[in-house]
Amino acid sequence: MRRPRHDRLSSRVMYVVMSGNGHVGSATAQELLDRGEPVTVVVRDTAAARALRDRGAAVIVADAGDEDALRAAFRAGDRALLVNPPAPVSSDTDAVEHRTADAILGALDGSGLDKVVAVSTYGVQPGERIGDLGTLWRLEHGLREQDIPAAINRHAYAMTNWDGLVGAVRADGMLPSSLPVDLRVPMVDPADLGAAAADRLQSGLDDVGVQYVEGPERYTPGDVAAALADLLGRPVRVGSMPLDDLETAFAGMGFSDVAAVSYAEMTRRTAAGPELPEDVRRGRTTLREHFAALLGR
Repeated sequence: MRRPRHDRLSSRVMYVVMSGNGHVGSATAQELLDRGEPVTVVVRDTAAARALRDRGAAVIVADAGDEDALRAAFRAGDRALLVNPPAPVSSDTDAVEHRTADAILGALDGSGLDKVVAVSTYGVQPGERIGDLGTLWRLEHGLREQDIPAAINRHAYAMTNWDGLVGAVRADGMLPSSLPVDLRVPMVDPADLGAAAADRLQSGLDDVGVQYVEGPERYTPGDVAAALADLLGRPVRVGSMPLDDLETAFAGMGFSDVAAVSYAEMTRRTAAGPELPEDVRRGRTTLREHFAALLGR
């Protein structure tokens, strides 16, 4: 039986945050804890959430693909952040992420939640073998078909997507990019996504539907190279991968054949016309500030 919904947050509300060890989940949990709110994080293993637990968060171990375990986790709170975690790139990523989206949606039935906030992405659309664009569309579509008030935060290209390439930049001054060097796209830092998610978790039940979240400016891969060059004190050039060769490039990075196809098509659709909404929530963290924090500068 569902608990009565809170039309106003007149009493203490427990927030359940999926993927507490991921970039957005962790940032959301940290933001809520900073605000003095009670938080339960859902993770695959307790070690991943040690820092949050040390700050007072409760920890529940559950796999995103386990519908029953997720439902039990959701019952520990009143409102929840829904995160469909990325599948290992060595797997059939689309198939895995479709299954976890279905598990998350199924777990809402009987959860007793008053409101949910879902993490999605710019450019979502129906289709097969288009990576996050399709798997997160499936999650969004399912949320519209159920009766718990659902807010959806579509976030811009994550600045953290560049973090794993800093080693290559240090080594030879070349920034690999699957996007054209001069393509200007919205980008965003996890802290800004966490603040946006926390705000919507705490807002009224009428705050539903899609909100776009991005950083203070839009950037190109060339801007990424310039920011790293400034911080590292060395020239940095962009090595753009030919769009026709993306499958081969991704496969060379350890992607399964089917995952390489999905990521390549997602990248091509982004390159062909990134979504550039006018009505957006803008965060505060610039690209340079993101890398300065990463590099400890």
